[in-house]
Amino acid sequence: MSAQPVVVTGGAGFIGSHTCKLLRETGYQPITVDNLRTGHADAVKWGLFEKLDVRDTEGLVGLFEREQPVAVVHFAAAAYVGESVANPGLYYDNNVTGMTSLLAACARSGVSKVVFSSSCATYGIPETLPISEDTPQCPINPYGRTKLICEGMLSDFEIAHGIRSVALRYFNAAGADPSGELSERHDPETHLIPLALMAAAGTRPPLQVFGTDYPTPDGTCIRDYIHVSDLAAAHVAALRHLQAGKSSAAFNVGTGQGHSILEIAAAIKAVFGKDLPWNAAARRAGDPPTLVADTRRAAQELGFKATHSDLAQILRDAGPSFGLQAVDAVA
Repeated sequence: MSAQPVVVTGGAGFIGSHTCKLLRETGYQPITVDNLRTGHADAVKWGLFEKLDVRDTEGLVGLFEREQPVAVVHFAAAAYVGESVANPGLYYDNNVTGMTSLLAACARSGVSKVVFSSSCATYGIPETLPISEDTPQCPINPYGRTKLICEGMLSDFEIAHGIRSVALRYFNAAGADPSGELSERHDPETHLIPLALMAAAGTRPPLQVFGTDYPTPDGTCIRDYIHVSDLAAAHVAALRHLQAGKSSAAFNVGTGQGHSILEIAAAIKAVFGKDLPWNAAARRAGDPPTLVADTRRAAQELGFKATHSDLAQILRDAGPSFGLQAVDAVA
């Protein structure tokens, strides 16, 4: 049986490219759609590549009618919280207009299944932990608001056009392809673990730790870090959920376990034998002390559980991209 075509918007990006690799390995034919504003053409190694902006509805319709995808996995979006505050228009244009265009093209072309890259940013600052899918969604920045709007659009397009969807609310993506074929490359880099690894490698200044007086065991923020390979697996599980005829749903994608910044520093020392230089800085507005996922619904309904997201494994896989080798890997 020939591989089933799946359009992956933003497939030249960090999570999208890892998902394309796993899709190919699990019997699908990924077709990457990316405008390369932040993606990398050399990360498109599995399947076809269509240089196209998701806001180009006619271009999408032409692609869908030509390739007849069984589903769309939608990553394409702007994804920096700070940038969204400074330039909200960019985020509403890229993320909301992009979703409007994509869903219009799906409706016109008969594509009836969408897996959507959402975010735990839709929850804002939660009142209770861990964060379940039923936690009120009260985003505190334009990035989170655009993701929440897009989730609402999916519901509306299902009513009007029968497009079923799964929204995956990510926690903190980290790590890299264990084989070394793909890595995390953002410009600018804003994610904690790459910044910490670069600081430990001496390729950038000491890590800025925003707040050391939070009500956590060591005073630094706690976050739920999930390996990008596990995130890719969650997308394949979501696709299969839809192909099995199951209902639209939203799922948290995390590990259910949090790590503080100082715990990450200790783990870097243990894995690489390198100290993490860091400087204390003032808290950033809107940073919650702790964000940890309740992962039970994804386990029960998707059959998904993170299996690569031990913190040491995340660091071990990400390190080589930033010039670090695990101490037990050094000959």
